[in-house]
Amino acid sequence: MSTALRTVLPRRVLDGFGRAGNVSCRHVAPRSIEELARVVESASREGMTVGFRGSGRSYGDASLNGRGVVVDTTALGRMLNWDPVNGIVDAEPGLTIEGLWRRTIEDGYWPAVVPGTMFPTLAGCVSMNIHGKNNFKVGPFGDHVLEIDLLKASGEIITCSRTKNPEIFHAAIGGFGLLGAVTRVRLKLKKVESGMLRVNAFYAKNLDHMFDIFEERLGDSDYLVGWVDSFASGDATGRGEVHQAHYLHEGEDPEGRASLHVERQGLPPTIMGFPRAHLWRFMRPFCNDPGWQFVSALKSFMAMLSDGKSYLQSHVAFAFLLDYVPNWRLAYGPTGFIQYQIFVPHETARETMKAILKLQQDRGLPNYLSVLKRHRPDPFLMTHALDGWSMAMDFRVTESNHEKLWKLTEEMSELIVGAGGKFYFAKDAVLRPRDVERAYETEKVDRFFALKKELDPNGLFETELARRIFGSRLDATATGTQKTESDARPYREKSDAPPSSEPIETRSTA
Repeated sequence: MSTALRTVLPRRVLDGFGRAGNVSCRHVAPRSIEELARVVESASREGMTVGFRGSGRSYGDASLNGRGVVVDTTALGRMLNWDPVNGIVDAEPGLTIEGLWRRTIEDGYWPAVVPGTMFPTLAGCVSMNIHGKNNFKVGPFGDHVLEIDLLKASGEIITCSRTKNPEIFHAAIGGFGLLGAVTRVRLKLKKVESGMLRVNAFYAKNLDHMFDIFEERLGDSDYLVGWVDSFASGDATGRGEVHQAHYLHEGEDPEGRASLHVERQGLPPTIMGFPRAHLWRFMRPFCNDPGWQFVSALKSFMAMLSDGKSYLQSHVAFAFLLDYVPNWRLAYGPTGFIQYQIFVPHETARETMKAILKLQQDRGLPNYLSVLKRHRPDPFLMTHALDGWSMAMDFRVTESNHEKLWKLTEEMSELIVGAGGKFYFAKDAVLRPRDVERAYETEKVDRFFALKKELDPNGLFETELARRIFGSRLDATATGTQKTESDARPYREKSDAPPSSEPIETRSTA
């Protein structure tokens, strides 16, 4: 690019998936890795920062960069090579989870780790080291990545694996895109004999009971996930439902390999007779405390009726619950929502999570969706994982509750740090540098920023998230980039600018 980026790149108002804040960014969507490299080189020459954005599924500000350029990688969605014998794929960074499984399911392969939606890109999954409902058994996404190519600030592309540049490999996976641009991902997939899973449902009368169900079934499950009714109180605090799932072995599926056909993996066009595309409109009147308390009570009652039931469900239907209702984020209204996900060591998890739910009720701010999972440690440098449990919680943001909600998150963060816990940055919109410094091992954070200084000496790669949670640490690595220009609307302030992005669910590489 011979013309200055500041002159030629249009500005777009981009938001996080939660819609609680937005940023006016210079936006570019390269159509080749070579073009991506030229954008990075031009930004570096002009002293502008670069942030990366895939499908925009991070809930907060992880893919926003008001001080520079946002590089949209969704056009870089090719599968470069597929080995159906060994289940190994090489792909460009913008290939989505949907684009991946649609190309591999009929060969009997499914991604070993997927999030609750099929729309994130592979580079996004790498950069946030996403996890699924089977983390306790197979670890995070990074455990199944064999190799990545990383574009450094200098323009050099290096290959990283467990044997080649291993320190960079373990830092870039879960490194929030701060060390460079992922330009290729080599991934090992899971061999499956059926397109279906055997699912069992269990009612939990309270949070202790839910923990007991998990612990009884961990050794005999491929997936485990719990839904928690955050409005329930007293002896019923933390009541909800646990879903356990198993892969089917050869011969167990009554339809045989026919269930592996792509068309058998789709989501239903309607739910209870309502077209899926318009369900978010039906949900909006219930997105308030009385409405969601009613929905939660009804769901708990249905869980009681379903206790002990077993049924077959497709991989897509079980894995991607968030995709049942396209554009469901719009149900929260124009001020959106935030998600706050905590990771707590096993020893302190029960009491800490009960205290978290009680604190929300005491403050009059119960969350609208709580999801419980079990986790194991992993070897990645900036990992959020530990031998323990996570709870992801959605909070509606309104003009009237904004200040109270942010104060509540600060109180919860104090509880989590005190319990030896961590946080998940792909979901975050509220953490402060002091929360991160206390929750993460100083030695590991030091190593991460030493690597960033080595790979990105002028602080080229930045995002709103990085500036918010790392503060002065990030400034110390940024000696040659523009630090004054910004149209960011902090998540602590009401943002009136409308998001310009189209409904994310319509973006697909399949």
